[in-house]
Amino acid sequence: MSLTPRQPLASAETSLPPAPATPAKSTPASSLDVFTGDPNFMTSLARGLIVIQAFTQQSPQMTISQLSVKTGLSRAAVRRCLYTLTKLGFAGAEDGSRYSLRPRMLTLSHTYTTSNTLSTAAQPILERMSAALRESFSVATLDGEDIVYIARTQVSRVMAVDLHIGSRLPAYCTSMGRVLLAYLPTEQLEQYFAKAVLTPHTTRTITSVEKLRLALRNVRRNGYALVDQEYEVGLRSLAVPVFASSGRVVATLNLSGNAPRLSVLEMQSRFLNHLRNAANELGVFLN
Repeated sequence: MSLTPRQPLASAETSLPPAPATPAKSTPASSLDVFTGDPNFMTSLARGLIVIQAFTQQSPQMTISQLSVKTGLSRAAVRRCLYTLTKLGFAGAEDGSRYSLRPRMLTLSHTYTTSNTLSTAAQPILERMSAALRESFSVATLDGEDIVYIARTQVSRVMAVDLHIGSRLPAYCTSMGRVLLAYLPTEQLEQYFAKAVLTPHTTRTITSVEKLRLALRNVRRNGYALVDQEYEVGLRSLAVPVFASSGRVVATLNLSGNAPRLSVLEMQSRFLNHLRNAANELGVFLN
C-alpha cells in the first residue's frame, strides 16, 4: 500500500501578515534630508549648528556618544563638529570626554542682539516699565512652532524654568505665541496647524485645534491674548502685538506674573494700556 507523503503544516509565523514597519524616529539630523541635492546648502555648517543647539540647561555637558544619540548624527560627524568648535574656542572638554559650550558662544548672541533693531529698541522700554510697575516683561518673535525671547526684564522669578534672551517656548499655549499665531497670514497658520503637536502642559492647556482656532479668533477680535495657567500652573500672562508700519505683526510684548497675586481682571485693568503704549512705542522704531 502506497502512502501519500504528509504535507508540512504551515507555521504560525509564515501564515501571519508581516508586521508594519516602525516609523523612523525623527531627529534634528533628519530635518536636513529636505536639502539633499541642493548644491548651495552647506551640510557641514548645518551639522555644526545642530550640535550647538543640542546643549541645553538640562544637558550642559555631553559625550560624543550622547550627542550622537540626541542629534541623530553619526559619531564621526559629531566628533568633527566638536573638533572644529573646540579649535575655534566655542566648545571644549575639561576631562577629554564630556563637552560643553564655552563663553565665546555668547559673542554670537551678542552679535544678534546688537545688530537687531527690535531687540535693541525693546530692552530699554522693558526696563523702564519694570522700574515703574515692578513686574516682569518680555518681547518675543515667532520661529517655527516656538516663540523666541529677544528682550526681557525680570523683577522676580515667575516660572519654574529660567527664561532669558534666546529661550524658546511653545507658541500654542503661551500668550505671546497666541498673539503671533493669531496675526499670521492664513496660509502660514494652516502650515503651523499641519505640523504642531498640542501637548498638554497642565489640565488647562488647549489641545484641540478647533478650540485653539477659536482662541486665536478671540485674540484678533480683542487685540490681546490672556493665557491662564496653560503652560505652567500658577503662571498667568497677558500679551499684545507689535505692529510694523506695514501693518504686519513682527513681535509681541507681554507681562507675566503669579496667578494667585495677579487676577485676570487686574491684569486687564492695570496693565493692558501700559502694554499697548509700549508696543506702539516699539513699533515706531521699526518705521
